[in-house]
Amino acid sequence: MRKLFIAFILLFSITYAKESQQTRLQAYEKFVKVVNMIEAYYVDDINTTTIINKALKGLLPNLDAHSSYLDKKAYKELKIQTNGEFGGLGIVVGMKNGVLTVISPIDDTPAYKAGLKAGDIILKINDKATIDMTLDEAVNLMRGKPGTKITLTIVRKGQKPFKVIITRAIIKVKSVKAKDLENYPEIKYIRISNFDKNVVSSLKKIVQEAKKEGKKGIIIDLRNNPGGLLNQAVGTLDLFIDNGVLVSQKGRVKSENETYYAHSAGTYKNIPIVVLVNNGSASASEIVAGGFQDHKRAVIVGETTFGKGSVQAILPVNKEEAIRLTVARYYLPSGRTIQAKGVTPDIIVHPAEVKEINDTTATIKEANLKAHLKAELEKIDGKKTKKEDKNIQKINGDLQLLTGANILKALIIANQHSK
Repeated sequence: MRKLFIAFILLFSITYAKESQQTRLQAYEKFVKVVNMIEAYYVDDINTTTIINKALKGLLPNLDAHSSYLDKKAYKELKIQTNGEFGGLGIVVGMKNGVLTVISPIDDTPAYKAGLKAGDIILKINDKATIDMTLDEAVNLMRGKPGTKITLTIVRKGQKPFKVIITRAIIKVKSVKAKDLENYPEIKYIRISNFDKNVVSSLKKIVQEAKKEGKKGIIIDLRNNPGGLLNQAVGTLDLFIDNGVLVSQKGRVKSENETYYAHSAGTYKNIPIVVLVNNGSASASEIVAGGFQDHKRAVIVGETTFGKGSVQAILPVNKEEAIRLTVARYYLPSGRTIQAKGVTPDIIVHPAEVKEINDTTATIKEANLKAHLKAELEKIDGKKTKKEDKNIQKINGDLQLLTGANILKALIIANQHSK
């Protein structure tokens, strides 16, 4: 087996050599020598296959945080994940600064309901520390049978480490939701939580309905959107931008180079747009936000995004194993990269509570006095004034959304005056 292994190395070095063949052979010989030494002297009996697998598990994450070796179990888990339904927590995680970090919780999932936030560091999964754990190992630990519980130890900025107990569930995500915006009847609020295969078709229907309803502007909320399919990000931009480059990807191998352009047909180029982002907006979300920004097609509001601008490919090693390898990087229309930098909003707004004034002694117009007093009386009596309208997006408590709505209202007014 070792002779075959050495022969493969020789063939590989001849085929792909860019540095001198002698230098490559010396490096391979060093590797084989170390393998031999481990087999001969390591305290436990260990075979070549195990040594190579352990070497691969260490090699790929050392290239970058998104590359990894997928053994039989991990490769099987990946296939389950791509089916779009699995038992889990509903968070997207990644390695940032070498630690396991929550990129974003997915809307209406156990992790979202448990209060996990973008930027949270997962220090422990049950009793296992995540330090030096690979991303795939961590993800596999967090998945499990629906209904089972898991304990995460969380480190959050400004707080002491705390534990969160979460019950796993089947994760089904409705990626696009639309609502009217409280106190802003001219605006349609659209929440995109993930770029799955249905985003563009859903978004197109919503925008068409919004125009029929007489809406004059839209807010696209990409906060805590971890990304998804590139073609859906490109399709989203293409709905609102009628010409030019939308995004490009460039790698060392020419086949990975691709440029995506806008098409004028079916473009909604006149409706004003505000896009909300935060540090949980990653990958495809950053492509959309950055594309809008570079084309000056929308005002970007919120916080600097996560900064994941690399392209990974799953390359099978055999029928049961594969590697996840970074093969290219995304570039925005202006040529800038989002990798490790993210997209900086046009208007930076940090999350904060918008406090309401509930002082009953405040000046109230006579026409509204009875209605106001009736509402206060019903509060005292424990009665609801009316059923909550689930089709209305409440704006109180969300400074980023309030700022976006006010900016969009100004854009709508300016748009009307320019006609």
